[in-house]
Amino acid sequence: MIIGVPKEIKVHEYRVGMVPASVNEAVSHGHTVYVQTLAGSGIGFSDQDYIDAGAQILPTAEAVFAEAEMIVKVKEPQAVERAMLREGQILFTYLHLAPDPEQTTDLVNSKAVCIAYETVTDDKGRLPLLAPMSEVAGRMSIQAGAFALEKSKGGSGMLLAGVPGVEPAKVVIIGGGVVGANAAQMAVGLRANVVVLDRNIDVLRDLDAQFGGTVQCVYSTKEAIEKHVLAADLVIGGVLVVGAAAPKLVTAEMIKKMKAGSAIVDVAIDQGGCVETSHATTHSDPTYIVDDVVHYCVANMPGAVARTSTFALNNATLPYILKLADKGYKAALQDDKHLLNGLNVYRGQITCESVASALDLEFVAADKAIA
Repeated sequence: MIIGVPKEIKVHEYRVGMVPASVNEAVSHGHTVYVQTLAGSGIGFSDQDYIDAGAQILPTAEAVFAEAEMIVKVKEPQAVERAMLREGQILFTYLHLAPDPEQTTDLVNSKAVCIAYETVTDDKGRLPLLAPMSEVAGRMSIQAGAFALEKSKGGSGMLLAGVPGVEPAKVVIIGGGVVGANAAQMAVGLRANVVVLDRNIDVLRDLDAQFGGTVQCVYSTKEAIEKHVLAADLVIGGVLVVGAAAPKLVTAEMIKKMKAGSAIVDVAIDQGGCVETSHATTHSDPTYIVDDVVHYCVANMPGAVARTSTFALNNATLPYILKLADKGYKAALQDDKHLLNGLNVYRGQITCESVASALDLEFVAADKAIA
């Protein structure tokens, strides 16, 4: 198969779909890999590094899209990239379609085969291609929150850890999944006062055991969320409903009642955000203030630590890239129900039920679509 790796063009996005080691693996399987010039420059890889790994360098994204049977990216294709897709071409990347009707329409019209990292599953019901970026974003959320609490950024001027004689900040984490657990790990390490809310008792039990009682694990209800959010110095939104838009668990009314100078990091912003006052921001302008509460809502948080993120992502995606290339997409999807769960758009049809539901579009089961 001919695999194409374009340079990412989203604002301040430095990650790349395949590192040279991944290219080398694909080439060793007999595949051809075209990489856009400077695609890996943001994380320290030169065109020569890719050439040494067996790739061929092309000068433009247009050339890569024109040659490739499968496009491997990191972030959702931007409008100019979506216009380059063609019928039957495989797109393998993060998509986050539920809150993005414009992208969804373009992908449907392209008739491409669009497989989303974030809805691929495994035997334990986990999301193996989302997990590494959730780990990164969860850990980053605490440092981003600490930054947002600084007085010069509009925050209250509170140090997360406090100092002897001064109490630490209260960090409230909504969602105890991969993002929440990693955020809690960092917040505990910084000696903050940490509360995690989740609706899964087993998740709360696991977190309680993991942190040895140093984290307050609370069952999530509307009342509990409001109580803890209003007392928080920093709120981390780590809610995920697979493939669907995130529920708005923190309302605008709650924001009005929060402490002046408190901060919110809405990690769920890729799926529309779990805070009613959230809207996506970029690394170049990451925060804004609503009712004296600092909001950090960067939609590609792991892009700020692009080298770590790219390697973590490649470790997870490479086996699937090879499976798609070795078998062809149809056999690969038919042979692996978990990879099939990643199929969001297939030749003009919506094949992810949560996306179809969120956007009020017709749904066609993935297995029936490819049959």
